[in-house]
This record gives sequence, C-alpha cells and structure tokens, in this order.
Amino acid sequence: MSTVFHVSPSGSDAGPGDVAAPFRTINRAARAAMPGDTVLIHEGTYREWVRPPRTGRDEERRIIFAAAPGEHPVIKGSEVVTGWEREGDGVWRVELPGTMFGDFNPFAEPIEGDWIVYASRQAPRKHLGEVYLDGRSLYEVTSRAEVDAPPRRTQDVDQWTCTPEAVRDPDWTQRVWYAEVGERATTVWANFGSADPNEALVEVNVRRSVFYPEVHHINYITVRGLELAQAATPWAPPTADQPGLIGPNWAKGWVIEDCDIHDAKCSAVSLGKENSSGANWAAERLDKPGYQYQLEAVFSARRVGWSKELIGSHVVRRNHIHDCGQTGIVGHLGCVFSVIEDNHIHDIATKREFYGYEIAGIKLHAAIDTVLRHNLIEDCTLGTWLDWEAQGTRVTRNVYRRNTRDLFIEVSHGPYLVDHNVFASPVSLEGHSQGGAYVNNLLLGVVANQPIIERPTPYHLPHSTQVAGYAAIRGGDDRYIANLFLSTVGEAAFVNPPAHRKISDGTSLFDAHPHGAEAYLAQVNDPSKGDHERFEGVELPVYVRDNAYGNGAPAYVRETRPVHLGEVNVAIEDADGGGVELVIELPEAFATAASTTISGRDLGRAWYPDAAWENPDGSEAWADVDLVGGVKDHDAANPAGPLAGLTPGVNRVRIW
Repeated sequence: MSTVFHVSPSGSDAGPGDVAAPFRTINRAARAAMPGDTVLIHEGTYREWVRPPRTGRDEERRIIFAAAPGEHPVIKGSEVVTGWEREGDGVWRVELPGTMFGDFNPFAEPIEGDWIVYASRQAPRKHLGEVYLDGRSLYEVTSRAEVDAPPRRTQDVDQWTCTPEAVRDPDWTQRVWYAEVGERATTVWANFGSADPNEALVEVNVRRSVFYPEVHHINYITVRGLELAQAATPWAPPTADQPGLIGPNWAKGWVIEDCDIHDAKCSAVSLGKENSSGANWAAERLDKPGYQYQLEAVFSARRVGWSKELIGSHVVRRNHIHDCGQTGIVGHLGCVFSVIEDNHIHDIATKREFYGYEIAGIKLHAAIDTVLRHNLIEDCTLGTWLDWEAQGTRVTRNVYRRNTRDLFIEVSHGPYLVDHNVFASPVSLEGHSQGGAYVNNLLLGVVANQPIIERPTPYHLPHSTQVAGYAAIRGGDDRYIANLFLSTVGEAAFVNPPAHRKISDGTSLFDAHPHGAEAYLAQVNDPSKGDHERFEGVELPVYVRDNAYGNGAPAYVRETRPVHLGEVNVAIEDADGGGVELVIELPEAFATAASTTISGRDLGRAWYPDAAWENPDGSEAWADVDLVGGVKDHDAANPAGPLAGLTPGVNRVRIW
C-alpha cells in the first residue's frame, strides 16, 4: 500500500513524516519513500542536494516528489551570505568559512573540460562559484582590480560563426565578483552597485546539484511542480560525466514536469552519460582528439548497459528552464528514447562568461528515438544542437526565435524528421549531417550545410543502441518538402564561416547535388573507377519539392514544383496576455504552394543506415499534426509551412 510523506520547513526529521508531523528535509523523506510512495513538499525554501537513494520499480510504482497542491516549494543549491563589509564605492567584501562548502568549494573549481575554449592554456579561468543578488547572478572577473572598475561589455561575439549580439542589460554587467580561496576561508569581493548586500538577499552556490542521485539506476522517479535553482554544475561535454542541477544520473524512466529550473552554472537538466565511459580525457591527457574519445565512449557505454532496457525513456515536459551558463537540457547517450515537450527554454549561455563547443538550449548527443515537441526556445546562443547519432529523432512543432542560431544537426546519418517548426532567428538550420527530412517548416533565417569527412560517426540498428556501422558525413541525402522560406539574411548571418560551408536563404545550396537516388547512382556507376574512387566528388542525392519561397529566397535548381511568392511581410510578435503570435501576409500565389500530407513512405530510406522514417514504436511516421495541434487529413493537400490554415492574405495566429 502506498504512503504519502510530507515535508515542511517547520517539520522535524525525527518525526513520522505525516501531514500532522512532516519531515524537515526532502532527503529524509527520500530515505523513507518506497516504490509507489509520494513525497509532498510544502511551501518554503529548502537548501539541500536531494539524492534519492531508492529506485522506483516501474511506471505504476514510481517514487514521486511533488509540490503540495497550491504551494510553491523552492530547492536551492546556495546559502545566504550576510556580514558584508564595505570597501569602496559599491564594493563589498565577505569571508566565507570553509565549513560552508565541505569538500566541494565551487569558487576553487575552474570551468574546465573537453571542448572548453580559453585564449590559451595560461589564460585565467572562470569558476563554478556564483554570487546572486536578489536571485540574479553577478559576473565573475579575474582580478581584484576589476571589481573596482568592471569591464564594460557593450557587445559580445560568439567565437563560432555567429552574429554579434548586444548585451541586453549592459548596466548589470557591472555587477561583478572576484574570489580568493584560502586554506580555511574564501574571500569574496563584489560590486553590487547601489545595492546594500546587508539589506538585500545575497546568496552563493555551494552544492554541485539540487536533485540528482549519487548512484546509477535510480529509475522511475517523478519530480513535479518544484522550483529548483542555483547549483554549481560543472562543464558537461559528451566525453565526461554530465551532472546537472537535476537529472537521473544514468537511469531509466524519470519524469521531470511543471518545474521552474534555473541558474545552473553550466547545465540545468541532465539526461547524460556516466563517468566510466569518459572523463575529460582529451583535455587531461592531450594524447588523442576529443572526437576519438567520444567515439570510444559510444562503445564503452554499451559495455556498461547502454540499452533501451536500462537507460533513457525520460520525459521532460512543461518546465520553465532559463538562465544557465551552458545548456538548459544536456545529454549524451542517456537521452535515448526520451520525450522533451512543452518546455519554455530561454537565456541559455547569454551571459557569455565562458565559451565552448557544447552550448545550447538543448544539446544532445545520440538522441536515438528522442522526440523534441512543442517547445518555445528563445534568447539562447544556440537553440538546439543535435550532435552525433540523431537517428529516429524528431523535432516537431517547436517555436525558435531571437536565438543567434536555431537548430544545428551535426555529424548524423538519420533518419531524422524536422517538421512544422518556426525558425525565426538569423540562422534557421545547420544540417551538417545527412539523412534528414525537413517538412512544413517556416524559415526566416538561412540554411547551411557542409561535409565533415574527417569525423566518421556511428549509425545504429533501428530503435536500438546497437551500432550497425559508421561513416563520414558527405552532406546531402536530405529531403526538403513543403517548407516556407522567407529569409533575407544571407551569409551576413555568420561571422567568418568556413570556406566549405554552403549557405543560402533557400535550398539553392544543394544545386550541386543530384535530384534523387537514380541520378546519384548514374553518377557513381563508373566501371573505370575502383570501389572507393567512383564515389569521390559525387554529392549524395537530395529530394526537394513543393516548397514556397518569398523575399527572393532561391530554390534548388532541379526542384519539383517550387512556388515563388515575391515580397512577403512576416513578423513573430509577443501576444497580448503572453504567448507568441505569427503575423504573415501572403500573396495569391501562395494558394498554389501545397502538398499532400507527408508519410514515412514518401521519404524513402536514409542512405547509410538504410532505415525508414518511423516512430519510436516502429510504426510509420506521419507529418500530420501542424504547429498548433491541428490534425491533417492524410488524403488532402495542405499549404506549405507549419500551419494547415494559412491562406493568401493577412494571417494572425497564436503559435505558443
């Protein structure tokens, strides 16, 4: 018989944990809870790292941690700091005893690891520590002098081919801190501007995580309705342990829903890998490229149980995830067979205190049979980055806006399906992969593609983690059907793009590719060349049809039934009362831009995996639900773009 335990700041861990005598800490309730039990957490602030020690049994016998109905509990990885002493104009000093941190002091831990980028090996490092003034994080500086005279950040440029982005609140960048760690105490200097830290709420992070098991295979846990904040999470590349503010730590069947998750130093929600299959060895050993260690991690993970039976199948839904330094959701290997839906993700990696090649609102490696559905992702350095082994992956009905770049799919072989999304940022799609199907999307930014021959990556048996082979990324084998291209940005969307990157406002970047498999096979069927040589210099085929192009966006030279619309006025606006609206005025020619509803059989098979477009359960995939949830008639023609109801004339539609 299931039990309901209660937790309250006014309770006692010596009590029974019932409604009349609740526990004081969530960890005490976690130790008591058995499969099928529920822990109700009452209003208040809890400063602890919750480490569930016991696994749920299955979907029906979960262990549930939930906010008490109508109440707002907050779990923080920080502690309040008082006793600040003034040292100058806006500058204050405090000494934090070593007992505040125990054996983990974030102010002593540099942000380091594979694919982190500093100007040199000798450059000053940023740290996992953080200072918060009334809930908002300050900026770290690297010297005591900079606390008195903070450097003014009027414009930051991402170091990897993206447009400059002005800092939205330059005055706040003057709120800075610097720390020196001694044997018994840590001294922190902070510039709070006009605020008095002894009258405001000032906190520092002291815990690595907020809700995260210490051991693997703590399965079937639900976390619902909590605010989770202020954790000193480390840099989380795909070749290291990937702890988050919250996450399952190499397990199966977690549900994280209806939570407000924010202010992770690096990553908020982690669905990622464990330590034994890689631990920043490329950065530490300097003997092999990180790429090689990442490839090895895939095979190492198989040896420690990376399979559908043991790992993944998580649900992350209806959460508000924001203000994190690296990622909102991260996960290599552990994200398989999961669903990420209905989340609002914003302000990820926009402070730009540190930089590396693992930054995005959602950054997943090996997202096998993972579904990203109906999320609003905005104001991020990069919206979503699917890196390695995006196979059976689906990105559907999402809204991206005000990111520097929206969707990046790298070194994957497919099949993956991107349908009924709005991409409204300067860079809409970067498909540095092959085997993708892009169906019924609206693109207001550029499309980019490039071959990546030097990094062959694995592909898998359908709906499995078992490796079937691996191959280089030649680019192509993509399908673009019934999309609406309205970009006017062009190559100006990038800063110093690589010479071999192809960029277009439409699909013309594929002009050198043959149209369809028969044209491709005709080019490679040269008996005068050897087995490998006959494929050299021949682009993989593409399949492009029924797209609509406005504002001069160019079509693929051999496209079937393109429709050119001329000038189109379009805007993505904030809706009254909250939400997002699409406002678009379409000409009469738009009435001819239509396609029947797309199914998996229409898309064929991805070239290298020789796999069909299917749902995770093996049934045929259909792109038959539009951006706002309308179900399409499988036999009817529908307009190009993400909304089945778009018509010539002015359309105003709430899209989130």
